[in-house]
Amino acid sequence: MAIDYSVIGERLKRARKEKHLTQEQLAEQIDVSIAFLSRIERGSSQINLKRLSQICEILDVTEGDILNGTSSKSTKYLDFEFANLLKNCSADKQKLIYDVAKVIAEKD
Repeated sequence: MAIDYSVIGERLKRARKEKHLTQEQLAEQIDVSIAFLSRIERGSSQINLKRLSQICEILDVTEGDILNGTSSKSTKYLDFEFANLLKNCSADKQKLIYDVAKVIAEKD
């Protein structure tokens, strides 16, 4: 399975914004250029595990949160993932997903 660096970058950007940091502030803390950080967030540059770990420590998220897209710390940790999944589906598929989810949610 190929690594989707654009998704990783999007998650890093979201985490950075949640910490109210600018690209400039984060780039300074990890000693990289703003342009490089921007490329990471856009997914046009790859990030190695050492750099990912460094960024995650500053943003107070786990590498798993960034790589897998979920954070069990958040009560609404799947909202973003569901929204992205649904926006790429037709209206008919969205309705089907909703109906299935509703049956599962209502089951005791």
